Formats: sequence, structure tokens, C-alpha cells
Amino acid sequence: QVQLVESGGGLVQPGGALRLSCVASGNIFKFYTMGWYRQSPGKQRDLVADITGGGRITYADSVKGRFTISRDNAKNTLYLQMNSLKPEDTAVYYCRRYPQMGSNEYWGQGTQVTVSS
Repeated sequence: QVQLVESGGGLVQPGGALRLSCVASGNIFKFYTMGWYRQSPGKQRDLVADITGGGRITYADSVKGRFTISRDNAKNTLYLQMNSLKPEDTAVYYCRRYPQMGSNEYWGQGTQVTVSS
């Protein structure tokens, strides 16, 4: 069973920064596309950014230039550096391992990010 454990959320003022981490169990992390998603109350869960095993990256338009996704395959860890945070970035952020090579998708439990003065 794959486990994804997020950390790094919290309360930050507008214009501030946070770094989220997602640690994955298993020993073939490097082959999977990994992504960050977010969900606000009453809204659907949307893609923030994802990164393939080969390093190809996709960002949502709303976070381009402010957020950076990265991965450390030696540590089985996915990161999301969030700068210039805005109140509209407030959401629960989830880590996802995409379904590949016949395996299921997996989600973390989520970490709350609140941007408020």
C-alpha cells in the first residue's frame, strides 16, 4: 500500500511563502508522475502543478511565476514552493501519485494552507 504524507501547510500573510512536502512510501517513486492539487470549500479539486518522472512540469495558470514544483527522488519527496501567496490560494493542498504502469492513483490526506492578514 502506497502512502503519501504531506506537511508544511499553515497560516501565512498575503505576500508570504510556504514550502509543502509530500513523502511517498515505496521504492519506485522516481518513475511516477506526481502532482499537487488544491480544494477550497464548495469547489472542485484542481491541479496546481505536476511533474513527470522525466521532469516535465505543468502549472495552473493561476500559480505560474509564483509556485515551483520539484522532486527529490533519492528522498521519495515531492515539494511545492509557494511564493507571493494570495488569499485566493487558501485551500487544502493534496499530493497525488498518478495511475501508471497498471497501478492505482494515490492521494495524501491533505494539508491546509490559509493566506490571511
